[in-house]
This record gives sequence, structure tokens and C-alpha cells, in this order.
Amino acid sequence: MIISVTVRNGEGEAWQKEYVDEKLQKLKKYVDNAVEAHVILSVEKFRNVAEINLAANGLNVNAKEEEKDMRLAIDNAIVKVERQLKKHKEKTREHKNSSMRESAEGTVAEDLEDSGNANVVSVRSLVLEPMSMEDAVMEMQTTKNHFVVYRDSTTENINVMYRQDDGKFALIETTG
Repeated sequence: MIISVTVRNGEGEAWQKEYVDEKLQKLKKYVDNAVEAHVILSVEKFRNVAEINLAANGLNVNAKEEEKDMRLAIDNAIVKVERQLKKHKEKTREHKNSSMRESAEGTVAEDLEDSGNANVVSVRSLVLEPMSMEDAVMEMQTTKNHFVVYRDSTTENINVMYRQDDGKFALIETTG
């Protein structure tokens, strides 16, 4: 991160440059590549103004704050810049996720169309009842269902009990 600090109408004190540098280093987590930051600090009577111009790979972020204390003005300007960077990063993340999702849905749909025998006939939603393994076995014996999906009452994990070809029951336990 390349940081340049300009002080207008006042003396350029070393603490101001160090303070700005320290605060701007925290913004590195929002930008991936080289960033150029230009900070203008000015004093006009009792007003302290901090203006931050940040440029990174086509993204320009600007913030200007005016306070009675220079540290407060710098902090508020940094908060504004951080908010803008978060918003931009979230937008790009959402955009990437939606484009990936659309392309993935397109390939899944194409795969389903290509393979004639992989058709989804129906979709069902289940309310998982908490029960023990013995309750699941009893339900399998009383009904003609081939499987039962349930939430184990002791571990809170989702389990699947299914009937094998030989008439015996098998259990699939999940973790996590």
C-alpha cells in the first residue's frame, strides 16, 4: 500500500503520518492488490478536515470528514472508506457467486438432459422427527416404506434406516 500524506494550513507533525499509516494498514484485508492512498489533512480555524482518496485496480473510494479533533476526523474518514470497501467486496462476492451458481445450474441441467435415465420424478420435503433407533425399526416394520429418515434423539444427528434386499435393516449415520 502506497500512502502519501499532505498537510495543508498546518505543520506536518510526525504523529499524524504515523497514525494515518497505522489506520490505513487495517484496510489491507479488503483489497487484494497494490493500493494507492492519498490523505489530505487540513486545519481551518477550529475545523480539522481529513480527506482520503483510495485507488485500487479501477476502484476509487473517497471520504471526507470534518471534526474538532484531527484523530477523530481521521478515524471517521477511515470508517467511511472501510464501509465502502466492504460494500464493494460484498457486491463482487455476490456477483461471483451468482454467476458461478448460474453456470453450475446450466451444466447440471445440461447433464440431466444429456443422460436420458437421470430424471428427477418428484421432490419431497420431510419434517425430521426425533426418535431412537428402536423407534425407527418399529416404524419400518409397521409400514411398507423402504427407508426412514429421522433425527436421532440422543445425538441430534440425521440418520437413514433402510430395508435391504434380504429383509434386514441397515442404518446410515451422519455426523456434523
